[in-house]
Amino acid sequence: MSTQTIGILGAGKVGTGVARQALLAGYRVLIAGSGDPKKIDLIVSVMAPGAIAVTAEQAMAEADLVVLSVPLHKFRTLDPAGLNGKHVLDTMNYWRDTNGDMPELADAPSSSEMVLAHIPGARLAKSLNHIGYHELELDARPDGSADRRALAVVSDDDDTRALVLDFVERLGFDAVDAGPLSNGTAFEPDTPIFTGSYTAPALEAELVAHLAERGELTTSR
Repeated sequence: MSTQTIGILGAGKVGTGVARQALLAGYRVLIAGSGDPKKIDLIVSVMAPGAIAVTAEQAMAEADLVVLSVPLHKFRTLDPAGLNGKHVLDTMNYWRDTNGDMPELADAPSSSEMVLAHIPGARLAKSLNHIGYHELELDARPDGSADRRALAVVSDDDDTRALVLDFVERLGFDAVDAGPLSNGTAFEPDTPIFTGSYTAPALEAELVAHLAERGELTTSR
């Protein structure tokens, strides 16, 4: 497989953590902050050696997969035109102390669906939000390892889901297809999946139990 380009919006701990694992997996990695890339060049060179600091416009334009790793309330600053038609991975979570009150979230079925409403042309998936940035390195295992941790992936776009499932696998985790974007409620903060660590069979069972309990057991298949 030829190396793909990952464009990460957000140069914080999550963004640089994803970048390090993506580099180990053989991806070309572009990282963008909120302004001039020169402002994050030193951070990127130290925290994710091998990644390239670029503008958000370049990251979106050149990436095969755009990773959203900014604080959730900053979803309002995302460029709908720049993300139109792009495969996009939402890794964001809602934290009241960080994000403040978000009336849009109260009216949305899930945080990812709130984000999608702002960037309706994006081909959005959700994953990597239910693992700590430090665990991306500590918990990664080769394919076939008995203790390999599993992570869930949801999307309404079949091609995006397949691309993100492969991305998660290449990062060192068993990727579990959890169906449509609405099923992302199963691994938002304060859920057992969010706070726990599971093998693939255990994660699949937890997904079924959570979604059945909330009457949200839907599947894309």
